[in-house]
Amino acid sequence: MRSLWNPDDCAALQRRFATLTDDHRARWGRMTCAQMIRHVAWGIQMATGERPIADMRTPLRFFPLKQLVLHVLPFPRSAPTAHALKADAASDVRSVAEERAGLDAALASFRAMNRQAPWGPHPAFGTMTGTSWGRMLHKHADHHLRQFGA
Repeated sequence: MRSLWNPDDCAALQRRFATLTDDHRARWGRMTCAQMIRHVAWGIQMATGERPIADMRTPLRFFPLKQLVLHVLPFPRSAPTAHALKADAASDVRSVAEERAGLDAALASFRAMNRQAPWGPHPAFGTMTGTSWGRMLHKHADHHLRQFGA
């Protein structure tokens, strides 16, 4: 399974993000391209603890369902997300290039962490290992890149 921990997988995502411009439009959902990039960066910052997110208490915490969503099923289009991860126009979103720089910094921060150390919980999935975070964040980024045709 692909992961942000794998240098080749991470580089492939960054190359796909590099193809995006301010003119890209979403195939589904309401985010602009720059908002999507910020949303993905904020998700990575959530994993590293740089962006605390309130617990959502969802049924996704139960082991079989959690494993199915994290490792088997694709993320559904327009799935609900934590309000704190929604990058709307009021959140001072900048250009795609500026947001991509923030994403690159978030990726570097994530990859500098110890995968084997204890990690904070995900607001919807609960307790997760560093390995699970790397897989889930890759899957999340890929989902949004497909949303914008990259």
